[in-house]
Amino acid sequence: MTFNIEEVFDVDDYMYFYSEKLTEERTQKEVEFLVKALELEEPKRILDLACGFGRHAIKLAELGHEVVGVDIMDGFLEIARKTAEERGVSVKFMKGDMRELDFKNEFDNVLLLFTSFGYFSDKENFKVLKNVYAALKPSGLFVLDVPNRDFFVKNMQRYYVLEKGKDMMIDITDFDVFSGRANTKRILIRDTKRREFSFSVRIYTFTELKELLKRAGFEIEKVYGGFDGRELSLNAPRIIVVARKV
Repeated sequence: MTFNIEEVFDVDDYMYFYSEKLTEERTQKEVEFLVKALELEEPKRILDLACGFGRHAIKLAELGHEVVGVDIMDGFLEIARKTAEERGVSVKFMKGDMRELDFKNEFDNVLLLFTSFGYFSDKENFKVLKNVYAALKPSGLFVLDVPNRDFFVKNMQRYYVLEKGKDMMIDITDFDVFSGRANTKRILIRDTKRREFSFSVRIYTFTELKELLKRAGFEIEKVYGGFDGRELSLNAPRIIVVARKV
């Protein structure tokens, strides 16, 4: 299934429906997890890939790290730059496609969070991992955060409705067991106007991720089932992997 990235991540729609869920408290807890998982006791050079509107990048910069945020959407980058300026921190935000990165041995850590991985073909998704590997310094650490397929399949809701006043975002999702992809039709109703589009995300098991990361040159150091630090299990909603470049 092909998709229009500008539709799926339309900045105005995204901020309208999701911003209330992505609270300062939630971001703080996620950053505290990252600091602990990556042992960020001293300043590091960090790449936040698919950084969105910069909620993790800015927090990490406030802690004294040198952060580069990359996203494909100009609107998110504009919000991120404005927020960083308001908070008085320096973050280099730049437009880029994770499939076409050209960083070489530049970063101590790379972050790819909040289900930003898996939207492309298997071949392109693997290329993203290779690009991350190339961007890391020797022995650098990569944090990848994706849905846990074992949990996702068991708990999948075919219909998901998010309401805000009279506006609605409706997702109708099917899971293809042969491709391992969740295929979603999204209907947006805002100001009485209706739009719809489709997108597809590859949902991985830990076994699949482990093999992909190994092929890309990584060695897994830690695995979690969520930003609360829980163990990975059938009942854990996320797979958060900390992998080292070897």
